[in-house]
Amino acid sequence: MKKNNSPADGTAEVVYQSSLRLSTATLTLVGDLLRGHLKKIHSRWRKLPPGKIATIVLAVLRHDQRLLDMAGGNGVSPATVRRWVLEVCTLLAARAERLDRALKRIVRKGGEVVLLDGTLIRTRRRTGAANRRNYSGKHKAHGLLFLALTDEKGRLVWISAARPGRSSEITTARHNKLIEHLRVAGLGALGDLGFIGLDDDPDNPVLITGYKAARTKPLTSAKKEANKLIARERAACEHAFSHLKSWRILTKLRLDTRHATTLLRALLVLTNHEVAR
Repeated sequence: MKKNNSPADGTAEVVYQSSLRLSTATLTLVGDLLRGHLKKIHSRWRKLPPGKIATIVLAVLRHDQRLLDMAGGNGVSPATVRRWVLEVCTLLAARAERLDRALKRIVRKGGEVVLLDGTLIRTRRRTGAANRRNYSGKHKAHGLLFLALTDEKGRLVWISAARPGRSSEITTARHNKLIEHLRVAGLGALGDLGFIGLDDDPDNPVLITGYKAARTKPLTSAKKEANKLIARERAACEHAFSHLKSWRILTKLRLDTRHATTLLRALLVLTNHEVAR
């Protein structure tokens, strides 16, 4: 019996559908933003209309659809879909507030405390010298570290630039000078045990963390109760991260890591737009 190992070629195409669980307002936001950009740069022609491009980009961000799959079903190349994704992410990231402006807006609204936490966004394992740079010993995985600030209601207000996964949260906070920005704005912050020692001014503390037990010095009942109280207040920060990571492209980044900061800040804008509707 002769074996046939040749690929199955043909003219038939298979296109599958997936539901895009996003509001019409989010689709309108991205579409209008793209239309304004095309008008600004005097782009007279695109392969698809802006509304269709917005839908494709949101499908990639929300469901982590493969570029090749989206390209084949819409008659464009994977490179074109990648270019659209990066273009829209750049436009959205430009709408994200800088740290000082975000803190001032919280103060204007009567806020007094922000919630500080960090998260690791997993990436593919790098090769060569970049392998160990993004490896997190804490999470035993390759990724990029981000810090985020949320308000008391759990709404994301700021995301830091990407740092290598081997970096610690406290080092990243010092790199971004968070304590100095909080002190200038007149705001306090709640953080987990990873930020102990970040605030080096005991006379004018800005950051409040819990208590860490030692092997020879267990926590007292009062300190345990204080830890429970801080954890209860910081629960809103975990809800904010869950909203952010509902964008499945963050399950494991396959984009170039130099685009990670732009991607996260674009998703910050989209997440706030979805939560606030």
